[in-house]
Amino acid sequence: MNPFIRADQYQFIKFQTQILINSHATVNDKNVLNAVKSLARDKVSELFSDLEEDQKHLLDPLIDIEDNSKAEEFLEDLKPYVIPFKNVTEQTLKKLFPKAKKLKLPSLVGVDFKEISYLGWDDVGTNRKFLIVPYQNKLIGLSGSFTPIAKKGVCMLCNRHSEVGLFMSEKKGKTQGTFVRRGNYICQDSMKCNENLISLSKLEDFILLLHGKKNE
Repeated sequence: MNPFIRADQYQFIKFQTQILINSHATVNDKNVLNAVKSLARDKVSELFSDLEEDQKHLLDPLIDIEDNSKAEEFLEDLKPYVIPFKNVTEQTLKKLFPKAKKLKLPSLVGVDFKEISYLGWDDVGTNRKFLIVPYQNKLIGLSGSFTPIAKKGVCMLCNRHSEVGLFMSEKKGKTQGTFVRRGNYICQDSMKCNENLISLSKLEDFILLLHGKKNE
């Protein structure tokens, strides 16, 4: 069986396992527990279209999860079938960010490429953040100024309340000599953001916003 689960789908499934664990720890009513199980199963099934029998069999144990031990075992069994993030090299950087001449890859030690939907890092020297994102079957590069803020806010990418900063990207306007700035608040910690990212919809909205295609 080939990998068929995206990283955001894996994070969504992980989120559902936590709901099941919490429910078993706090709910005594069997009818309520059965309802929670059914809802979790249906939500996970909705992530995929036309699942094959062996894929369904792999996901079936979800409703049997009651504690952390069972959740870890279940998620570990799923891991081989998660599609890893595409390989990123120095040559990839040159292609995606041709204007950033001295840009270096961040340390990728310890990064689980099966648990990230995008790769993001900060260039402290220039106060810029760089994102590499899969979009329409290819990698694209997004870069912009990044200003952390003191209070927590909602990240546009993962839609969770976290430590955020203002990401602003600049591109040439339609009139010669003019520039348009677009951006929004996103997580300061890109790895934590990936853990919370359980759908690609907001990430795709962000890409469209920066490219000036959203709401036009």
